[in-house]
Amino acid sequence: MKIAIAGASGRMGRMLIETVLNDAACELTGALAPAGNAALGRDAGAFLGRDTGVAISSDVAAVLANADALIDFTRPEGTLAHLAIAQRLGVAMVIGTTGFSAEQKTRIEAASRTIPVVFAPNMSVGVNVTLKLLDTAARLMATGYDIEVIEAHHRHKVDAPSGTALAMGEVVAQALGRDLASCAVYGRHGVTGERDPSSIGFAAIRGGDIVGDHTVLFAGIGERIEITHKSSSRLSYAQGSLVASRFLAGKAHGLFDMQDVLGLR
Repeated sequence: MKIAIAGASGRMGRMLIETVLNDAACELTGALAPAGNAALGRDAGAFLGRDTGVAISSDVAAVLANADALIDFTRPEGTLAHLAIAQRLGVAMVIGTTGFSAEQKTRIEAASRTIPVVFAPNMSVGVNVTLKLLDTAARLMATGYDIEVIEAHHRHKVDAPSGTALAMGEVVAQALGRDLASCAVYGRHGVTGERDPSSIGFAAIRGGDIVGDHTVLFAGIGERIEITHKSSSRLSYAQGSLVASRFLAGKAHGLFDMQDVLGLR
């Protein structure tokens, strides 16, 4: 499968490039970076000491002209710009970018009517198995337990809570028949009063080089249950992205997530 990578000079972009180069079933055919980026014109594998013959470019249309799928873990505005061109050229997309507004998510859904898209806040197989476990746990502990989502990421992450934390909250809220937008509490400060038992709390930690830790706490009387996923490397996100890319092969259109990709519905 011919794969192009967006954000090729970033931490996640480099991990994606390395993962594609090490996968015999995939071929790296393009690498994107924004105009003015210092990496433009360099070989996409230079950071590995490898000559891939693929130069990092800012010409999205030229890069996508020779790709079956684009994997994008950049920023919402950049991802949507790439999506518009992918839609025009009929190129599938795997979107791991987080921080989209409701209106921006609607634009992704609209594009998926003409091209196939996997859009998920976390591409890790382990995280998506965790989401399945959370659905089961929430249904079994629907009453008598206070629910809090705690996440930690590196100092460079710009959105909070993380897309994965929000996805965990959504899974729990849906299992309980609640609307997350109405019951979520994002951080606490000052005199907050007693905890609303119907709320789902979120706490975000930022520091150092933490790749991504997520815990959902079910706190009852006399006991606590914690369901935790910890990432020690971005490799799991990259590997999951390739699984998602292969899932899209042969599909004409549609909006999917990793639960679809992994058959966890």
